[in-house]
Amino acid sequence: MEVIAQRILTGQFAEGSTLDITALQTEFDVSLTVLREALKVLAAKGMVDARPKRGTFVRPRADWSLLDGDVLRWQFARSAQPSLFEDLHELRGIVEPGAASLAAVRASEADVAALDAALAAMAAAGTDASAAVAADLAFHRALLAATHNELLVRMEVVIETGLAERDRMVHGALGTDDPVPSHRAVVDAIRARDPGAAASAMRLLLKKAFDDVARIGS
Repeated sequence: MEVIAQRILTGQFAEGSTLDITALQTEFDVSLTVLREALKVLAAKGMVDARPKRGTFVRPRADWSLLDGDVLRWQFARSAQPSLFEDLHELRGIVEPGAASLAAVRASEADVAALDAALAAMAAAGTDASAAVAADLAFHRALLAATHNELLVRMEVVIETGLAERDRMVHGALGTDDPVPSHRAVVDAIRARDPGAAASAMRLLLKKAFDDVARIGS
């Protein structure tokens, strides 16, 4: 499933092209049932479809479920794509300052405690890149949860998938720049019930995140 998805994402299987089911079955050395199950998953994600007399074909990119967690992960796994990270940054710039502002109004004591716990884990991670990534994801997950907006909480699938890849790149290439102060500024503003300051602190955090990715690509 992932190999076929990667071939679609890279254009090796072009939009509108018909897949050679027999050749794929031979290549992967799997039963037709297994191959059909894989294609069924990709069909559910809008990437392929099947029609009588035409067979199984690649659907136009406009039909793909680009916000699906697997599709996002497969895209980021292909390679570092500046345009994809730019799209992610723009999305986060729209969503997360507003989320921080809402959290400053709506966060419960438990929400603030979850943010504090994520900060503590971030500080404890030190040079452990894996722990640092996990702590960062926990922070942004807790931030969205603190909005108490169910649709915003659902955005974690999109943000976390791209954020995890961004974090792996940054921690691997740039070393151990301390992420705690920029994140703590957001939490302090939320704790102070200051929506404007929370949004501003989040914008500064996002600018730093974007600059880090830009430094890797430069």
